[in-house]
Amino acid sequence: MPIRSPLRPIRRVRKRLFNPLPKKIMKLTRMLVVLCAALGITSSSLAQLSDRPIRLIVPYAAGGPLDITARVLADAVKTSLGTVIVENKPGAGGNMGADVVAKATPDGFTIGIAATATHAVNPWLYAKMPYNAATDFASITQMVRVPNVLVMQTDNAVRLKINTLADLIAYAKANPAKLNYGSGGNGSAGHLAGEWFKKEAGIFVVHIPYNGANPAQMALLSNQVDYNFDNLATAAPNIRSGKLKAFAVTSLKGVSALPATPPVSNTFKGFAIDTWWGLVGPAGTPKDVLAKLNQAFVAALNAPETKTRFATLLAEPAPSSPEEFATLMQAERAKYQVLVKATGATVD
Repeated sequence: MPIRSPLRPIRRVRKRLFNPLPKKIMKLTRMLVVLCAALGITSSSLAQLSDRPIRLIVPYAAGGPLDITARVLADAVKTSLGTVIVENKPGAGGNMGADVVAKATPDGFTIGIAATATHAVNPWLYAKMPYNAATDFASITQMVRVPNVLVMQTDNAVRLKINTLADLIAYAKANPAKLNYGSGGNGSAGHLAGEWFKKEAGIFVVHIPYNGANPAQMALLSNQVDYNFDNLATAAPNIRSGKLKAFAVTSLKGVSALPATPPVSNTFKGFAIDTWWGLVGPAGTPKDVLAKLNQAFVAALNAPETKTRFATLLAEPAPSSPEEFATLMQAERAKYQVLVKATGATVD
């Protein structure tokens, strides 16, 4: 009887462990790779088609215009992108939430809101930033642009006989330091608009900063301050009810929602401080993933039902390409660098 080598069982195990894949499996694998290449599907975009939910980080508290529009879009892209979960990460003027996006894995599964404050004002307002607004993000699309509006409590306007922007400027010149204006805080859009307006008009008006837009609006309604540059989305209900009188909007052109209210730029050329926000991912997100996200969110922004829901906030959808949104943010950073320096505003 032949003697079997004691190494034969080991050789059979090694053969099973280290032999290449069976020819049929290898052939199928090659066919799948060729098919994906033909369809333009990369590994990154394949991941995008999975059932894993997308996180959409809103760097402010729930209930505001940014949060509401984010939730509208999250619902609108369910069929194209699957589940999108909105997470509110407020703090440090929006910096905390923006930083979550900046430091996320760049795979398209964590995206967030980029706003005027987080990506244009804060880089010049804070001595130390947790992220670089210019390099740490990949643009997806702009969502909306909402003008600010110069408003005064209606009874106060009647008492002071101020009916137009020209009346306000004339009164302020005749009564230096008797008027004051409120804002949501040092370096806020309302503060920067107010200081720019003072400089252009050649008037001296006292600035009173509050801890947020809502306290500033309450101060205006209770006549603790004389006027504010408020976001149109938040001021609109009180303008409609007659509690506030609108004198001018801060967009370069008029606003359809307030057809009788002229832009400040009619009086001071180039005056424009709008509030905008859009979607970004972390830098390094693959271009095919950004393209897929852009396609889905732009389609949602162009949908009639989205426009109707945004209209309740006086927010007009402003979809764009990733390149267009990146260019807008770059231009806005340059503008606010000058404005913040001119006001001397700081929060550190």
